[in-house]
Amino acid sequence: MKKYILKRMIIMIPVFIITSVIIFSIIHLTPGDPARVILGDRAVEEEVTALQEKMGLNKPLPIQYLEWVTGIFKGNLGESVYIDQPMTVIIVNHMKPTISLTIYALLIAAGIGIPFGILAARYRGGILDHAVTMVSLCGISVPNFVVALLLILLFAFHVHLFPIAGYKALKEGLGIHIRYLTLPALALGFIHMGLIMRMTRSSVLEVLNSDYIKMARAKGVGEAAIMVRHALKNALLPIITVIGQTAVTLLAGAVVSEAIFNIPGIGQLVVTSIERRDYMVIQAVVLVIALINMFLMLGLDILYAAVDPRIRLDSR
Repeated sequence: MKKYILKRMIIMIPVFIITSVIIFSIIHLTPGDPARVILGDRAVEEEVTALQEKMGLNKPLPIQYLEWVTGIFKGNLGESVYIDQPMTVIIVNHMKPTISLTIYALLIAAGIGIPFGILAARYRGGILDHAVTMVSLCGISVPNFVVALLLILLFAFHVHLFPIAGYKALKEGLGIHIRYLTLPALALGFIHMGLIMRMTRSSVLEVLNSDYIKMARAKGVGEAAIMVRHALKNALLPIITVIGQTAVTLLAGAVVSEAIFNIPGIGQLVVTSIERRDYMVIQAVVLVIALINMFLMLGLDILYAAVDPRIRLDSR
């Protein structure tokens, strides 16, 4: 297992290099002079030149990239032109709401999707199966912002059960923190809940048609034991895959929910930084999200190997 984990971690090194080059290239090769955009059209040439020197934009692109990457390994992610705070503080402050929203949405999606997917497979062709299929299709088909607006209209405007928008940090109390995040988490997790439902149903159905399940039933094993100990255990790999992909998608796709519900998360920071052409912030945020996704995939690979030892043997 240690060799398997070490091999996966070594593979992450070239992935990091390629990712950092792509992020740096896309941002720096976009048309327009960042210093000119930041200072405005009325700025004199001396001011533009001074800002270019401060941001390091007057150096060749390879030198800029090497200085940026070297600074990352030293813990320096750059400096924002507009926000007078260390980059790590800026990212952490905006990452906290996004991570809370992502975890809450993932718990909703997996906590509802997996049990109902198992029940739909267990009672295939029944009323519950048709209901789960209909809900999952709605979740996959309806856009995120439409679900968000419907939830606001129903649970915030008419029922007054949740606030319409805003955010309260965890330090102000767990209850009020969850209350403000419930509607955006439901809106964000609804589409992925449908996807997890369908994947769980199809995976469990495939396992239920296996010979060893028929043998277990012939031996008189109860249906509950068959579903939990045999069917679900052997259907975990595709379910784990879709949950891992869901976590990555939720983290990157929280921008819409944050915009609708006015949550000061990482998506809002990226949008604001793009409008300002605050390159250092954009680079740092996108790289941090990419690194989080890389470590999520590493954790997913380790979980694969723990669930199915054959994966470790194949990698040898």
